[in-house]
Order: sequence, then C-alpha cells, then structure tokens
Amino acid sequence: MNKGFEKLILNSTGAKGLRKIEEVQELWEGYGKILRYALSGAEIKSVIVKDVRLPEHSGKSRGGNTSFQRKLKSYKVEMFFYENWSRKCGDDCRVPNWYILESQKDGFLMVFEDLDAAGFSRRKQSIGWKEMQLCLKWLACFHATFMAEKPEKLWAQGTYWHLDTRPDELKAMRDIELKNAARAIDRKLNSCTFKTFVHGDAKLANFCFSDDGNSVAALDFQYVGGGCGMKDIAYFVDSCLYGDECESWEDDVLAYYFAELKRALDTKKKNIDFEALEKEWRQLYHVAWADFYRFIKGWAPGRYESRYSERVSRKVIKELT
Repeated sequence: MNKGFEKLILNSTGAKGLRKIEEVQELWEGYGKILRYALSGAEIKSVIVKDVRLPEHSGKSRGGNTSFQRKLKSYKVEMFFYENWSRKCGDDCRVPNWYILESQKDGFLMVFEDLDAAGFSRRKQSIGWKEMQLCLKWLACFHATFMAEKPEKLWAQGTYWHLDTRPDELKAMRDIELKNAARAIDRKLNSCTFKTFVHGDAKLANFCFSDDGNSVAALDFQYVGGGCGMKDIAYFVDSCLYGDECESWEDDVLAYYFAELKRALDTKKKNIDFEALEKEWRQLYHVAWADFYRFIKGWAPGRYESRYSERVSRKVIKELT
C-alpha cells in the first residue's frame, strides 16, 4: 500500500500507526486484494482494506471489455451503496461500517469495519436450518428496508448474473431451449409490481456469523440493485443446499422468509399490500431460480447441472413460452 493510502487510513481512524496482519483474499481475476490491518493508538484495533487495482490490459481478461466494464461499475456501485444507502441498514440487516471510500485513477480504496473484531468472526461452508434462518431473516429485513426504493446509482437490475451484463455467457449456452427463453425469464422478473434492493451476491460465503451464533452480518455489495427479492433467496439456497435439499426444504424456506418479511415490513411501517406481494413473489421463485441457472449453464457449460434446476427450468420455460 502506498504512503498516501496509509495516511488516509490513519487520518480517518485516528490511529498513530498500522501494520498488515494478513491477506484475507485476492479479488476476482486479480483485481486487487482484501487485507486486514492492525491499528495502534486508536480505539479501533483493526480494519479491513479492499484495495482494488484495475488491470492495465483490462480488455484481454476473460469476457474482454464487457467483463472489465461490469467489474468497474460494480466497485462504483459498492462505494455508492455504502456512502448513500448503508446507513439505512440497522442491526437486523447488519453491514460493516466504512471509514474510507476513495476513487483513484487506477483503482479504488475502501476501508471497512473489521466484522471479526465486531463479533462476527464465524464463516461457514455448510449450515443447518438454524443458520439458514439467520440468513433468510437478514435478507427479509434488507428487502423490507429498501422496499419500493429507487436504486439510484446502483444496478437498475441487481445481481451479478443479470442477463444484460452477461452476453458472453448467453452466447456460450448449449441449452438452446433455456437460451431462447432467457429474455422471457428476464422480462418476467423485471416486470414484477413489488421491487426492492437485492443484495445481488447473497451466497453463504458473504454472510458472517456472530460469535454467539445468534445473528449474521453481510458484506460484498458490488451487485446490489433493484429487483425481486426472490433472486437473492434462490441464489442463497443454491449456495448452501444440494439439489434434493433445495426441493425438500423449499416450502420451509419460503414460509420462514415471508413470515420474516411481513414482520420486518410491519416494524418499518411500510405501506405494502403484503398478501399481493407474497402471491407475486412466490410465483417468481422458480423464475428467479431458472434465471440464475441460465447464467450457470453459460458460465460453465455442462459442469454444474442439477436435476432439480433442470425440472424447475423446464417448468418455467413451459409457463412463459
């Protein structure tokens, strides 16, 4: 990290010194790193630094210029979300606080609260029903918080797999029937009456579990934007359950999510016709599932096929075409 960035961190946190503790992870396709820094001489003991470095030959990466432009916008969206929207997120949909959101010619510097130090140190690769409930509750509260909001300077259509941002994956699809239905699926989701902000990358890995096991926080808001909340739910379920489980747990997942969504909307005094919302979104759950499966079948043709996803997709195609 250059001296200018170090000075920014010290000034924003009131620390006297800093040192790198560890590299948490490398960003996708070499776009920089996420690092943990220890601070001295301040109440804040550590921070997370997202140091985004834009590649010099961006058009030559996988997906070429389309991929680069998508990633470039995603970092701008993430910074705008934190700066202008994240303050609306309370303890019921906890996100990290931020200290620095800095745009540079060759990248971005984002400095966040260390969720590990804040009591959310647990990451899970597999979970049971209790942990699923915590994540579903977080998503319900997030969706309630931003229900009917306009996604200003976010993605108009949230999620990292949105069709308009994935022309290369669509072109690569071997499943011609699903490929031909992609636009109809997209239109169905985008024409829903009830819209909110979707997290856009609500996989299990982006949830941080509290040390006492009773709450979660979420991070990584590069693909937050407008849309139907079922996009987040379908993707989250797919990230933590196998095909047969996705089917057998479906009723329980949706029942719990909608109960929490109603509670959160009531708490936040949102004037929403909940009965109409639930009816519409339940009907869109499989559509959202087929939409993500469309992306997967173009991103990695033949590698992640699922009997459940196949059945859901054929059902949706039949209904929409």
